[in-house]
Amino acid sequence: MSTDTDRVSHTRPAMTQERWIALTEWPLAAVGVLFIAAYAVEVLDEPVGLNGRLLDITIWASWAVFVVDYVIRLVLSDNRPRWFIRHLPELLIVALPVLRPLRLLRLLAVLAVLHRVTGRAIRGRVLMFTVVTVVVLIFVASLAILDTERDQADATIRTFGDALWWSITTITTIGYGDYSPTTLTGRFIAVGLMIGGISLIGVVTATIATWIVERVNEEDEANMVATRKQINALHSEIRELRADLAREPGVSASSDDSAVPAVDGRAT
Repeated sequence: MSTDTDRVSHTRPAMTQERWIALTEWPLAAVGVLFIAAYAVEVLDEPVGLNGRLLDITIWASWAVFVVDYVIRLVLSDNRPRWFIRHLPELLIVALPVLRPLRLLRLLAVLAVLHRVTGRAIRGRVLMFTVVTVVVLIFVASLAILDTERDQADATIRTFGDALWWSITTITTIGYGDYSPTTLTGRFIAVGLMIGGISLIGVVTATIATWIVERVNEEDEANMVATRKQINALHSEIRELRADLAREPGVSASSDDSAVPAVDGRAT
């Protein structure tokens, strides 16, 4: 019996942090999308009663999944103290939302997970990754700023349209000033969005520069291939000329340069 157990244990690969991350990529992404959808309904529709409680359960259950993921990755890490220190911001993101005033930090946990998953899934496709990140960031920021600002007496952001317009002008660093946050939390959201906008400009600039360099390299490679073909064609013509010269009477069959003067009719 023990032999069979040992045999099964040998056939199963040991669970590592890398394997856990690979196995949970898309399930966590699905939970993240579910969280954002539930949060969007909660902010835009403001349900009460049973529907409101169901949304709260969905949001808290989704956040709990991220907490479990954090704990498992900590347990599976090779050096737990070092991993813990290096991932302190992630600990704050998953721990602080327990406090009611900091519940918006749950959005950061979702964004961190989606960033990790999409980054691994579409690595190398910088443009697609940038577009997905920007769309999610604008949508989430719009929900967060609307949730924070609309009940304030002096608020200028009262509808989702206002919030969406504010997010777009902020992330693009335009900032018309017609809409602006009045609460401390709203200003923190604005700062995060501004940093995201500046990072976006850097990513887009780097993407364009990389695309230009790749196009230039492709053209250089194409020119190099054409040059090689021309050189090969010249070599073929030279070999044919030497073969023709070798068949002429009085011309040496040697392929070296001593046969060249004979082309002019002069003796070597």
